[in-house]
Amino acid sequence: MSASQTPTLLVKIFGKDRPGITAGLFDTLAAYSVDVVDIEQVVTRGRIVLCALVTSPTAGGTTEGELRATVHSWAESLRLQAEIISGIGDNRPRGSGRSHVTVLGHPLTAESTAAIAAAITSTGGNIDRIFRLAKYPVTAVEFAVSGTETEPLRTALATEAAALGVDVAVVAAGLHRRAQRLVVMDVDSTVIQDEVIELFAAHAGCEDEVAEVTARAMRGELDFEQSLHARVALLKGLDESVVEKVRTEVRLTPGARTLIRTLKRLGYQVGVVSGGFTQVTDDLKERLGLDFASANTLEIVDGKLTGRVVGEIVDRAGKARLLRRFAAEAGVPLSQTVAIGDGANDLDMLNAAGLGVAFNAKPVVRKAADTAVNVPFLDTVLYLLGITREEVEAADGLVENI
Repeated sequence: MSASQTPTLLVKIFGKDRPGITAGLFDTLAAYSVDVVDIEQVVTRGRIVLCALVTSPTAGGTTEGELRATVHSWAESLRLQAEIISGIGDNRPRGSGRSHVTVLGHPLTAESTAAIAAAITSTGGNIDRIFRLAKYPVTAVEFAVSGTETEPLRTALATEAAALGVDVAVVAAGLHRRAQRLVVMDVDSTVIQDEVIELFAAHAGCEDEVAEVTARAMRGELDFEQSLHARVALLKGLDESVVEKVRTEVRLTPGARTLIRTLKRLGYQVGVVSGGFTQVTDDLKERLGLDFASANTLEIVDGKLTGRVVGEIVDRAGKARLLRRFAAEAGVPLSQTVAIGDGANDLDMLNAAGLGVAFNAKPVVRKAADTAVNVPFLDTVLYLLGITREEVEAADGLVENI
């Protein structure tokens, strides 16, 4: 008889969790010489659901009825409930197309969960498994989905997520998910909460003028390089001592230190690219233990800012170019990289990476990226990589969200 035609029993145990339940169930089943086909166990708020799919008893003349009676008697002795269902074979084969769907909610409501589940079904997908990745600083759950391809699933869920106000990431299943070994991030409004040019402008007393140049760039009157030169020109004559002051004023985004520290402990390489200035990114590289950092460089002559930048300009195309360069230096295929950013200047980089994450981004960036995170905690990106909060804490040795 083929395995698909073998009589099987689904044994389900429910009740208050305590040590020894799993061992006790299989000790009970062992008396009937059954084989284990599948096991699933979940504990939620101290209540256990234990499912065991086993072959029907065949040895020693024992019957299925005897097994049922023994299991029910054992369960009742522990004040547990038991249900036993007869059937044939194993689980039905999963459909082609495998994806991981990560949902972040702050909070995660029943309404949004229902809508996400319905959207998965509408694409022809089946939810094979759900488990929680984190309960703080956001609730993060992951759906293992089969039966539909990743791209149409991502498209359907992106529309639903925008309407619901939750963050949903869809990535293809496979070993490559754990093999993404290079993460490259934008700096301003991503790794840090500030815009570095504005911090320098505050010391130069030209905040309004810098803001006007920025507004012209946003209106499309200037490209990034033009706006960079125009804004830096306004800093001419500023004493170089301001650099250290700006470094002390920079505020890390909540969760940034946790994200970087955890990635490093898991063996990832981490870098930053910025349309800002090396005078700040070099300091961040040293403070945070980054592997790579690149940005524009303010020219300083005789202790004063000249109002010019020197070296290669890091603009939209430059960020994507640097991602490729970092990947080559790290020995990591581009398909196994992650890029994180918030602005249109990050779009080429997000599109070039294996996974592009829009972090509290402009609408055009959210629409173009693979996935978006709209909560103010940068370490939630870890959940998109399948890393649980418990794994973060185990790596860190303490509960922390800096």
